[in-house]
Amino acid sequence: MILLPARMGMLNRRALIRQMEKAGLASRADLARSLGMSQPTAGKIVDELLRENILEEITPTADSSASLAGPGRPGRLLCLNRSRPGFLGIQMGVSHSDFYELPLNASCPPLWQERLTHPGKGANPVRAWEQSLKRMAARSRRRKFHCAVLSVPGVVDEPAGRVIFSPNIHWSEKADLPGIIQRHWKIPVFLVQEERTLALGHHRQHPEHEDFLLVDFGDGVGGAILTGGKPFASSQPIGELGHTPVPGNRRKCGCGATGCLETLVSVHGLLRSFAEEHPAKRHGWTELQSHIVTRGVEPWLGRALQAAAVVIAGALNVLGLRRVVLTGALNELSPKVVARLADGIREGSIWARFGAVDCHVEARNRMAGLVAVGIDRFIAPKPMLKQSFTAKN
Repeated sequence: MILLPARMGMLNRRALIRQMEKAGLASRADLARSLGMSQPTAGKIVDELLRENILEEITPTADSSASLAGPGRPGRLLCLNRSRPGFLGIQMGVSHSDFYELPLNASCPPLWQERLTHPGKGANPVRAWEQSLKRMAARSRRRKFHCAVLSVPGVVDEPAGRVIFSPNIHWSEKADLPGIIQRHWKIPVFLVQEERTLALGHHRQHPEHEDFLLVDFGDGVGGAILTGGKPFASSQPIGELGHTPVPGNRRKCGCGATGCLETLVSVHGLLRSFAEEHPAKRHGWTELQSHIVTRGVEPWLGRALQAAAVVIAGALNVLGLRRVVLTGALNELSPKVVARLADGIREGSIWARFGAVDCHVEARNRMAGLVAVGIDRFIAPKPMLKQSFTAKN
């Protein structure tokens, strides 16, 4: 296989942007040296990225100059653009969708954000969502984005840009979500499964974690796998750990089945169990947090956590992974809750018999994940493989 010049240029561009993601700040000389490029080649790519507002130059501070110090006078420092709009990030939840104006620099907060509440019963949810989105787009006409990245829960066909099955947002299955967004923003739209977004965001913030299972607890319970720093490739786009049946659980689930794990350890499931065990109490999330701080992990909660631990440990055993990242609602309850869950995971994991199973409790890094998807799929996409053959004499 012979690399064509255009493909080589795309690979060099992608490598340089990837290096900028890892480094945060770098000079032209730093980039050339770390990538094994000639300085003229690295400089040409940098100049191109500066013209496209993908990179920006900043004045070195005393701290950054010292950390990048080398012989001679320090050069101008580069970083992924943090002052201009990069991506329109959208996170679709059960009751609302959050919209963000995200710079390319994932370490920076959003430049703008707005929440769109989903319509109530009786309304046409797809039409109402589009009408609200249309009004939002009209208010933000001056914002120019490279592309939009839409994070959605459920079973998602990312290449086709559609939701196949969403137990908690069934109306999204019938909607051309990318088409709706494109009608009002006129930009490319990339659909990504919610937990994959969270996993990519975690890897962006913790690049040393390259192989792990992320499990997120919220309106549902989802999982995503990264191996070698990349999403696990599967012909079946399913990451729904929450729809594993738990023996003895008779609760009906939004997916149509009975006994799913998420009916016990999602936010709704936990509050329902709390209400059943303590009918005289108020049954909000704050009350549950206070109750656990006071009373600890009661038997009903311990059983739910053990069911989750069995499912997670089973996934680790099949995948051959020794690291799990826990995000979402359970982390908000009490350190005792996540400690009990982590103990159960280690108890059920075969790796713990002869090594260590790492359980990391982390905040959701969704916005970093949205930026990572935008960079990977639009700013620095992986070029298609091409082959060129020379004739034999």
